[in-house]
Amino acid sequence: MSTPVRIVIADDERMVRTALRVILDAETGLEVVGEASTGAEAVSVVRALCPDVVLMDVRMPEIDGIRATERILATLDPAPRIVVVTTFENDSYVYDALRAGASGFLLKRAAAEDLVQAVRLVARSDSLLFPAAVRGLAAAYGKRQPSAAPPWAARLTGREADVLRLMARGLTNAEIATRLRVGQATAKSHVAAVLAKTGARDRTQAVIAAYESGFITPG
Repeated sequence: MSTPVRIVIADDERMVRTALRVILDAETGLEVVGEASTGAEAVSVVRALCPDVVLMDVRMPEIDGIRATERILATLDPAPRIVVVTTFENDSYVYDALRAGASGFLLKRAAAEDLVQAVRLVARSDSLLFPAAVRGLAAAYGKRQPSAAPPWAARLTGREADVLRLMARGLTNAEIATRLRVGQATAKSHVAAVLAKTGARDRTQAVIAAYESGFITPG
């Protein structure tokens, strides 16, 4: 049997933690190994247990989920994938968490199957990217610097720049391959090059960097 995906749930509401645990523990290949009720506790629990995925509330006592995300990603290598679980998608806290390194976000009212799919998705190093929502967040809360091109922009080939724009629209590697009329292996290679040149951990971070720098306008 393959090793299960190990998960930590961080939320200051016990009922939320319990509901998430029940859903996830019922799934084959998923295992909740720890819980935290504050941001500070989340950092300690994650450091102790080294899970694969963290479900992180953004509004918690002591330190919020944004600072907790930053501390976890700065001190663990390899770091877990962090998914923000939030009540409101149009929230500056969500955008700040994505900027801090979260791989995506999920609404607390999401269906159980969407939660399970999200955890499996990020566990295999994919991003949980909702292009319209991220574009809206970038437009509302982004700190764009359009006056100067980012240093990495000059290092992108024309094809890689096209790939980054398609990533921002939420296209998968297969969809990018179809759009550009290349093989999936080639599309995957282009995506990897974009991540390397932008210094991004994943697709979400690359898209955030594109919006923040003004490389893509969230219009």
